[in-house]
Amino acid sequence: MTSSSGSSSDSERRLGKVCVPVAVGLAVLVVESVLVLLLFLIYFPWGWGNEARRGAAPPNIVFVLADDLGFHDVGYHGSRIRTPNLDRLAAEGVKLENYYIHTGLQHRHIRSSQPNGLPLDSPTLADQLRVAGYSTHMVGKWHLGFYKSDYLPNNRGFDSFYGFLNGNEDYYTHMCVDRLDLYQDLRPDRSQNGTYSTHLFTEKAIRVIKTHNQSKPLFLYLAYQAVHGPLEVPDSYTEQYKDIKDTNRKIYAGMVTCMDEGIGALTGALQKAGLWQQTIFIFSTDNGGQRRRGGNNWPLRGNKNSLFEAGVRAVGFVTSPLLQKTGYVNTRLIHVSDWFPTLVGIAGFSGWSPPPEADPADLGLPPGSSHNEPNITDADKNIWLFNVAADPEERHDLSTSEPEVVRRLLDRLANYSATSVPPRYPADDPWARPARFGVWGPWRRW
Repeated sequence: MTSSSGSSSDSERRLGKVCVPVAVGLAVLVVESVLVLLLFLIYFPWGWGNEARRGAAPPNIVFVLADDLGFHDVGYHGSRIRTPNLDRLAAEGVKLENYYIHTGLQHRHIRSSQPNGLPLDSPTLADQLRVAGYSTHMVGKWHLGFYKSDYLPNNRGFDSFYGFLNGNEDYYTHMCVDRLDLYQDLRPDRSQNGTYSTHLFTEKAIRVIKTHNQSKPLFLYLAYQAVHGPLEVPDSYTEQYKDIKDTNRKIYAGMVTCMDEGIGALTGALQKAGLWQQTIFIFSTDNGGQRRRGGNNWPLRGNKNSLFEAGVRAVGFVTSPLLQKTGYVNTRLIHVSDWFPTLVGIAGFSGWSPPPEADPADLGLPPGSSHNEPNITDADKNIWLFNVAADPEERHDLSTSEPEVVRRLLDRLANYSATSVPPRYPADDPWARPARFGVWGPWRRW
């Protein structure tokens, strides 16, 4: 995230995004940020961790991540899908309605047989929180590499791990392609065949809460498999959606409601254990919805894996009894990467400095701006500019009427490209799939 410089024009700050397809058929997105958020700290009693360093107990942190949840697929965004627990928690906290989540590798996700992973010189949030004295636990989907044991969650800052290592698997058998992918810490768990993963991961997360030693603050990261494909859910969750004719949408709706039920059970367990009053609870998705698998991102344009708004803008909120201001919508620009320094700062870790705060920009269009309908099928066109605040469906191309904004954003893109880390995306390793093991796991010692 970057603050806009004083030299940026007003029109540049008002407009939001330029999409530039490149030779390899991908695209590069620039979100012109006028604010590095990290503002929630002003609503917590610690300031930037000063009180924590003076001995006040830091809060518990529970971070729940959904997988491929569509922007329109929560009740408080007007969805037909029932999410009463998410709706209540969001209403009691702060809804993040200008929240972006596109991050990660320069290429696509880490493949099962690929000798790749989150670089070992990049500390995780769990690494930093453990240094700050937290008990750290993870349940659910890892998908940050496992070709060597150094890359496993237990070696990346987590005291305990229950979940799977790859990007997707069967919800009941926990098989990824032709082998098991389910672990309790460093040991495969072969005892859960037939247990639906949303139920399983909720149960394991609640067990962490029940057995937590409250002499230390808790960090719990629950990364649900839901609602990523394959589309699978117990029939009892689709009964209430008989009116939905599209089969994929019906099953997907049941999956969302099942996850919502689990989140309600999770927060109930925090309350029963006496932890809720000292807990910061964060909910986020990692991607927009996959429309061909039941997701709905209305009114945003695009899909998961696209650089239109539906691929990079997400559902998210934060709630806590510790928040001094609640029950409102925050429209300031936030990126998912802001959580790392924000939460590390709340924990009292002193190895970083907060960025300066800036005022939010006026995101309205200037009077009299012309709107040109883009012809996306035109092979000769490779730049579009959209005002995503006024035009979330990204129907009106402003690249012709705002050439100076386009130039400034392209200059910013060139600056980012000049300092980007060289991509690392190795080919699949045939040694990753020895038939005798039957379980996904590390295969290299070197």
